[in-house]
Amino acid sequence: MNKYNSYTGIDFFRLIAALLVITIHTSPLASFSETGDFVLTRVVARVAVPFFFMTSGFFLISRYSRDNSELKKFIKKTAFFYGIAILIYIPVNLYSGYFHQDNLIQNVIKDILFDGTFYHLWYLPASALGAWIAWYLVKRLGYKKALTAASALYLLGLLGDSYYGLAGNIPGVNSFYQFVFQVSDYTRNGIFFAPVFFVLGGLTADMRHRISLPKSACGFGISFVFMLAEALLLHYFDLQRHDSMYVLLVPCMYFLFHAILHFRGKRLERMRTLSLCIYIIHPMMIIVVRLFAKIFHMQNLLIENSLVHFLSVCAASVIFSVIVTALLRRYGRKNRKPAAGTDRAWIEVDLKNLTHNAKTLQKAMQPKCQLMAVVKAEAYGHGAFEISTCLDQIGVKAFAVATIDEGIHLRKYGVRGEILILGHTAVWRAAELKRYNLIQTLISYEYANALNRQGASVKAHLKIDTGMHRLGISCYDITAVKQVFSLKHITVCGIYTHLCCSDSLQAVDVAYTHEQINRFYSLIHALQDRGITIPKLHIQSSYGLFNYPGLQCDYVRAGIALYGVFSAPNEETVRKLDLRPVLSLKSKVVLIRPVPKGECIGYGRCFVTERDSRIAILSIGYADGVPRNLSCGNGMIRIRHYLVPVIGRICMDQLTVDITGAEDIAVGDVATLIEAKTDSELTAAIVADHAGSISNELLCRMGTRLPVIVQNKI
Repeated sequence: MNKYNSYTGIDFFRLIAALLVITIHTSPLASFSETGDFVLTRVVARVAVPFFFMTSGFFLISRYSRDNSELKKFIKKTAFFYGIAILIYIPVNLYSGYFHQDNLIQNVIKDILFDGTFYHLWYLPASALGAWIAWYLVKRLGYKKALTAASALYLLGLLGDSYYGLAGNIPGVNSFYQFVFQVSDYTRNGIFFAPVFFVLGGLTADMRHRISLPKSACGFGISFVFMLAEALLLHYFDLQRHDSMYVLLVPCMYFLFHAILHFRGKRLERMRTLSLCIYIIHPMMIIVVRLFAKIFHMQNLLIENSLVHFLSVCAASVIFSVIVTALLRRYGRKNRKPAAGTDRAWIEVDLKNLTHNAKTLQKAMQPKCQLMAVVKAEAYGHGAFEISTCLDQIGVKAFAVATIDEGIHLRKYGVRGEILILGHTAVWRAAELKRYNLIQTLISYEYANALNRQGASVKAHLKIDTGMHRLGISCYDITAVKQVFSLKHITVCGIYTHLCCSDSLQAVDVAYTHEQINRFYSLIHALQDRGITIPKLHIQSSYGLFNYPGLQCDYVRAGIALYGVFSAPNEETVRKLDLRPVLSLKSKVVLIRPVPKGECIGYGRCFVTERDSRIAILSIGYADGVPRNLSCGNGMIRIRHYLVPVIGRICMDQLTVDITGAEDIAVGDVATLIEAKTDSELTAAIVADHAGSISNELLCRMGTRLPVIVQNKI
């Protein structure tokens, strides 16, 4: 995420929310107006904790997830801060006689899990538990059902909080809540209160279109007015056991959060630490202010005057937290680790360029034609998770993969669109095709018949062989094609072919491509004449779009073009598009050493220094996808502003470059092997050409051990 396109509104509101929490615990207007104080502390300030939950959900909860590693990291970090907070307040617990209460062990366990060992610390275990519940609800049920389940939990909590005066009069219901209150003193905890706001935060992050600022501000204003009326009525009729939860708090937070998201700008990293520190430390500052007032006989000003008391606590909390934040930042800078995954070798993908390419391709297509993003082979080595989830978020609705397992992975990542399997799938896996709503390519009539016999309702696209002679039913076998449409358990929702030389503009290849296109449409017309309803059609891959842009189809299967590179350098195409490379391949200099003239380097002694040399070892090799053909001067690598040659043979895990004369290159420098720039000497197409291959192969062969680092998140 660009630092000037960050959620500045969230950063600022963290501080506001932290001060609102202090408001709840100090009652600033108590000396002036009981009703005014109720409105401020029991209505206005009630947005603070849900905001923190929604913020955590916004950055944590997502339908797009490879695993639960982020959840584990969040819970671990929350538990760490909770442990620190518990230790901070142990002296206060000792002074207050906390450890002399009856049933100590039972109460300590209850407090640690739900209520907090000091009154405000309940938020931390609620965050951990609420995040866990919300994360699994979204992953198992999807947003709609997860929100329904979380809302049901919130409703149960509501009846044990602000509406307890109603629920407590119903015998069976009252018994349920008496049991709940034996486990937790409140229903505003991680089970009943937090999950709905975590889910709402994740849902907001996942929305393709934000609610406009005027609409969100209006929605918040209306919701807040009704929440205020709700709170005053509940208070008037004395129905509240506590006053943390309101029906209108949920829509109020939804619109408020959308309004906050419209304020974008430079990232304010310190606000997160500052607000958390204020939240944790402010009760201690209440004690400090009261102690100070007692010592200096200033009770009338610092305690009895509720507004001055509130301001004093705020000032003390902010000053203390600013100091702590500065110390943590200074200490943290000295011990800051490099970005995860960049210690050896890695792939960088620029999602801004990917988004640009997708939109450029869509504009180049015929009206009503859709982009089908080909993300097989880990999205041509770019990382299937990173690429497919980005494309799904920006509205791409069709994807193509090579295998059923690739399709299943996309579904587990949270991809919602159509997913076409271009290759063969064992017929015994038909039930999985249905379960994950995948579309199978029918590669022959015999295969379609065998798949039909499995008895599972399967969506399919029919592959037609128009001259490539790989997969598909022959374009001349109209009878077999027609019979496929009559199979009981197969729903044919697409027909396609593949052009075998659409990348060539040589006359003989252009003629053959036109022959393939004519064969395909002749078959389509023959099917129409026989009363077959024609489903969606697709012919073009990347070069089909470049060189035959006028074809009227329902999809374009864009693979290599989507990633902003050509298969080979300097290729001529009919249609010129502004496409930008997405992938860079990088490594680190791990060792520099002098080598005298006449010494050999690497396996086979195939390189001998012709001068006193200075060489650098990079921690990347052919196991990471670097072609061995780039050995011995065939490949070049950029380190700083130098373009240096590969010397010796590329090894499985390392390679060597000659940096003689480049005295400022040092251990730890980043080396670029493939560069995401259209005018670079290190584009994928040029590097592949030096290796005697094409960029498609070069990108796809990159080892699975290379981590993918995302640049310019959308």
